[in-house]
Amino acid sequence: MICEKTKLALQSLFPEPKPEPVNIVEGASEVSEKKGKAPAPPRQDGLLERDYAIHGYHLDAQVSPDQLLKAVSILDAAQFFIESITGVDWINDNQLEVVYDFSRYDFDVCRVVIRTRIDRSNPVVPTITNIYDGANWHERETHDFFGIKFDGHPHLIPLLLPEDADFHPLLKDFKA
Repeated sequence: MICEKTKLALQSLFPEPKPEPVNIVEGASEVSEKKGKAPAPPRQDGLLERDYAIHGYHLDAQVSPDQLLKAVSILDAAQFFIESITGVDWINDNQLEVVYDFSRYDFDVCRVVIRTRIDRSNPVVPTITNIYDGANWHERETHDFFGIKFDGHPHLIPLLLPEDADFHPLLKDFKA
C-alpha cells in the first residue's frame, strides 16, 4: 500500500511519462563499448517499478538535480528514512550519479532509490541535510570519494580522507 502511494506521489514529478528505451541495463555503456557496440544512452528521467527479489528495491526514480529536493521531500512526508548516499562514475558519459537509498519498514516494506546525474566537470547537487539530518555523514563521504559537492551542506569537510587530500579515489580516472 505504501509503495503504491509513494509511486503515485513520485509520478507527479513526471507529468508526461517517457518510454524507457528497450534493453538498457545499468552499466551497459561500458559493457557495450568493450564488445565493440555503440554505448547505450543514459537512462531518461522517470520512475520505474522494480522487482524487489531481483533489485532489492521497489521503486527507482531518476530525477534531475532540480527535482531532487522535491523527490526527497515526498519520501520524507511518507515517513521513509535514508539508508545511504553514494556515487557512481559514468566516465564514458562524462557524468557522475548520486544514488540515494530510502526505506520504510513497518507493516508494508518499501524501498526506494532516487538517482540524479550531473556533469563530471561541475559535480554539484543540493544537499538534503535540511530534510534528513542523517544525510550529513553520507554526503561528506560521497564528497570525499567522488568529489561531488552538496550545495548548502553545513560542514562539507573531509570525513575519511586527510584534510589536505586533493583527490577522489573512487573516480575511474584516479591514479594512486
